[in-house]
Amino acid sequence: MEITINVNGQSHTSDAEPMTSLATYLREQLRLTGTHIGCDTTSCGACTVLLDGKAVKSCTVLAVQASGKEVITIEGMEKDGKLHPIQEAFRENHGLQCGFCTPGMVMTAADILKNNPNPSESEIRHGLEGNFCRCTGYHNIVKSIQHAAGNLK
Repeated sequence: MEITINVNGQSHTSDAEPMTSLATYLREQLRLTGTHIGCDTTSCGACTVLLDGKAVKSCTVLAVQASGKEVITIEGMEKDGKLHPIQEAFRENHGLQCGFCTPGMVMTAADILKNNPNPSESEIRHGLEGNFCRCTGYHNIVKSIQHAAGNLK
């Protein structure tokens, strides 16, 4: 089935099998491997992308469902070779260890901060529910998002 998706500001038209997940499409068709697949069950959040501005777990969205829509992946966050302020905050505040969950955390953080530019620690922790990091205690992830909130103003 032919689909057209605007990914990171570029329109992509290609064939996709009806049951291909958006995560698989991004990774295999478009070679955007920053979207990680960790569980295929929406449990881990490593595959989170922005679909029409809203954070979604792309392992359970079909590519055909994204046709005609805008997708932003972790690769689309940086501009002109500069990290997005959220990415920079994760770097500065050691908000990652192995890095596997980081793309999903950053994309979820973008959605959190879009909807609430000055979230409390508990609001950030609530917003991150469903995104798992197996390396950290989330302290520096929360700190990174708080730092980013201050830099997005």
